[in-house]
Amino acid sequence: MKALQLRAFTTTKDETRSGNPAGVVLDAEGLSDPGMLRIAADFGHSETAFLTSITPGSARIRYFTPRAEIAFCGHATIASGVALARAGADPVVSLETNVGIVPIEVTPERATLTAVDTTVRPLDPALLEELLAALGLSRADLDPDLPAAFVQGANPHPLLPVAPGVLARLDHDAEAVLRLQDREGWDGTVPIVQRVSVTRFLSRNPFPRGGIREDPATGSAAAGLGEYLRQAGHLPVPSDITVEQGREIGRPSLIHVSVPASGRIRVSGSAEQMPPGA
Repeated sequence: MKALQLRAFTTTKDETRSGNPAGVVLDAEGLSDPGMLRIAADFGHSETAFLTSITPGSARIRYFTPRAEIAFCGHATIASGVALARAGADPVVSLETNVGIVPIEVTPERATLTAVDTTVRPLDPALLEELLAALGLSRADLDPDLPAAFVQGANPHPLLPVAPGVLARLDHDAEAVLRLQDREGWDGTVPIVQRVSVTRFLSRNPFPRGGIREDPATGSAAAGLGEYLRQAGHLPVPSDITVEQGREIGRPSLIHVSVPASGRIRVSGSAEQMPPGA
């Protein structure tokens, strides 16, 4: 067994705190579920990935927050892809997740995952009001051109596009958000996004269900955003978009999303290994 810590969706090497930290445990066959949960809690990151049955072209992968196992995690998948590449994996690895097979292209510096199919539906109005209250926002803070929605892919995400200036003053009630996440079974973050241009977005993602106040980079939410934009016709396809996240909490991150005219969304980013004790 080899336990690593990496930062995924980093920006540049000069920003040493960029990216979202993730644990990656290779050859985890000897670990029980309580053992995986204990290691995830010891790491203290929003997610830790545990890989078993590793071959050059495939692996089984599971994800644990400090609180529980979840179905999928984008940034821990990117981190795992880079870790596998550095361990000698093939250029493309088939990852068996709890939500299906996720192909990932890997190099020692960067990885690109192909997201599972995602559905998009309107967010229930009563639930939207409850969520806005937990976030300290109102309907006046929403983007009038991009309606709130619920995206369900590898993880469920209520997606809230907001007007300029809202992200900078966001100060959510973490306990209220957690109660909603627990009640609704939202294993994913709550992405609050601002459209800067057709292909550039800013995002903040409260995530108390993951044991942290806010997630610095969320690959599954970025994939959901890409599908949302495509289905609603808010984006010419094919297109590549960028999602900038984590700046407000001191961990600037950059997520690249490729949105084809049809088929599955692709999410890519770089990753760096963290020094011991970081």
